[in-house]
Amino acid sequence: DADYSLREIPKALSRSLDGLQRVTRIVQSMRTFASADVREKAPADLNIALEATLRIANHEISNVAELETSFAALPRVECHGAELNQVFLGIVLNACEAMAPVVAETGVLGKLRVSSRVIDEGGEGRARPREVEIAVSDTGPGIPEAIRGRIFDPFFSTKEVGQGTGQGLSIARNVVVARHAGSLRFETGPAGTTFFVRLPVGSEGQTSVARGQESVDM
Repeated sequence: DADYSLREIPKALSRSLDGLQRVTRIVQSMRTFASADVREKAPADLNIALEATLRIANHEISNVAELETSFAALPRVECHGAELNQVFLGIVLNACEAMAPVVAETGVLGKLRVSSRVIDEGGEGRARPREVEIAVSDTGPGIPEAIRGRIFDPFFSTKEVGQGTGQGLSIARNVVVARHAGSLRFETGPAGTTFFVRLPVGSEGQTSVARGQESVDM
């Protein structure tokens, strides 16, 4: 028994420490996700917001997709952070739902790609405000052409009754466009769909560190 304990106790302690570290990261992500002040805009690092969102959605993501991220160094964005966190989470969960039927049919996990970059659009002697772009791509079947013009409409949903309000993308567009003077659009086809969120930087502040190609440690 002593020999067995000497072998197994270090393994058990290591697993316990790993579990505690994971719980700590999840709690920190939840605090980041929920603590942003929704009343006034404040400078926010959207890369950190995205990482928190992906940790919170880890269970849904891991069931249907392998996650790939590519985060560029971003200037801090003047925004309502909690509202944008909800936008990012909604888009990520929609992507997971889109991939689920394909995964169920094929038994092969899809790909969820989340990226950030800076958009500079100057020229012709007149500089435009710098923007950042967040892209979320899935490998689902794409959005049918017949409904592409309606997905941002309030109460429009392709889900069965009782499984959704049809408000998610409508609210997301209102947050991005009306509340932040940004844009929300998508590109779709048989190989999947990508949603693009563009936001003006506003007052430029400290620049975040580029994450590069990686998988967020859940």
